[in-house]
Amino acid sequence: MIRKYLLLCFLVIMAQQLQAQQYGLFNTNTLFDGFENPAQKTFRLDYSRRFSSNFFLPYLGLNATSRGSNDLVRRLASDGVFTARDLPLGTKEMNTAYQNTNVYLFAFKVFQSYKFQKEIGFSWQLRTDAQVDYTNETLAIIDNYRRFEDYYDTDFNDAFNNKGYAQSYHQFSLSYRENLTKKLAFGGKISLLSGITYNQLKITNSNISLASEQGPLSIAVNGSYRTSFKYEDEISKKNFFPNFKNPGIALSFGTSYTSKDGTFIMANIKDLGVIKWAKSSYSATFNNIKSPLVIDNPDLMSSDDLEDEIIDIVTRSEINKSFYTPTNAKIDFLVSKTFDYYTPSLIISKNVLYKGGDVAFVNKFSFNDLSVSAVPTYNLAGIVSFGMQGMYQTPNFEAFLGSDNLFKTVTQTRSAIQQDAAIGKGYNSASIYLGVGIKFGNLVEHPQNSSTMPGIGEEGSSIFKKIFGIFSKKKR
Repeated sequence: MIRKYLLLCFLVIMAQQLQAQQYGLFNTNTLFDGFENPAQKTFRLDYSRRFSSNFFLPYLGLNATSRGSNDLVRRLASDGVFTARDLPLGTKEMNTAYQNTNVYLFAFKVFQSYKFQKEIGFSWQLRTDAQVDYTNETLAIIDNYRRFEDYYDTDFNDAFNNKGYAQSYHQFSLSYRENLTKKLAFGGKISLLSGITYNQLKITNSNISLASEQGPLSIAVNGSYRTSFKYEDEISKKNFFPNFKNPGIALSFGTSYTSKDGTFIMANIKDLGVIKWAKSSYSATFNNIKSPLVIDNPDLMSSDDLEDEIIDIVTRSEINKSFYTPTNAKIDFLVSKTFDYYTPSLIISKNVLYKGGDVAFVNKFSFNDLSVSAVPTYNLAGIVSFGMQGMYQTPNFEAFLGSDNLFKTVTQTRSAIQQDAAIGKGYNSASIYLGVGIKFGNLVEHPQNSSTMPGIGEEGSSIFKKIFGIFSKKKR
């Protein structure tokens, strides 16, 4: 099982992210909204208290989706059984798996000044992004290479052309926002990153063939890989604590504008950054196309031995080498307007450096302190999902629970609880996010109502006015 897990790591579980971003929380003025969209307000004058935090309470979003080999994945999730015996081979059909996690371990914001509505925040996040494109033949050889005996005298070109990456890291952020005018706001966030794990694989050419039921068996692959660890004993609990052995930096910028008719517009460039992985990481370029692995008597070789041989092809040319990897930066755009108790929002989000993006339509219905949101989303990978969110929000307390893909999550949960792989059809997906935020301290009252308000009696200054002033002087 360890060998199968390692082979799966090297040949399959790598990636880039499905764009689920908890769109129902956009334009909600929650703690999450304030950190993810840096121009957004978290506090309400005359109602909110000065400090806001999650106090290490749950504040997270989890997502996983796979498309292709659906029955195999569903059975693995519900019964814990991995079998590829029913997968068709030789069809060149590609499967795709996505996963992303965004956990706010700690978040804290301060209302700094009434003038310019300044807010400063600090957060500690744990993030993972993953996507993999993989073939049926990859799953078949992991399960039992004897599946290929039914296809002897057949060349499987591109049989193992898998690609993708998986990246996890800590993110420590300092955020700042202010109003430039009553209608226009700007915000920014700078983040220090501490990489945890990284895996990336790209196979550009591959082949497997079996001359007869008895052999010989021939396997050839050509590609490259990079990883921050090689063996399971290189991963321990200390790897999951931030140590900045793999340091990085990321920047986010955002702006928002409210027109005279109440239309709200927001735009962001988020998490544009890079991580430098330590010199102890591994890189390799492998190619045995001209001299493939040939096994004369495959019947004498176990599946585990064959897996070891394939891993050896990939890793034999590896070297210890530092390398840089980008974070999955995004560009977001939102337009929204409130009609009494109903607030529709159109959101367009696109990955900057990797493929992928979303178009979401948030339908928020508010009833005093309660709100319910329905969120249909179209992902550029061709996946349509329907999310729901419930929220209880007062000026000093917020609690929310939601899913970016409600129906699939319910089906997947039922299948796992009842251990019945027959429950559900189509692609597999599960998604949940939740959070609790609390405000405390003095009220952020208008200066006319308080003499203890921070910033009273001070002229104050706008950071962004200074920045734009410098730019305007240079233009002259």
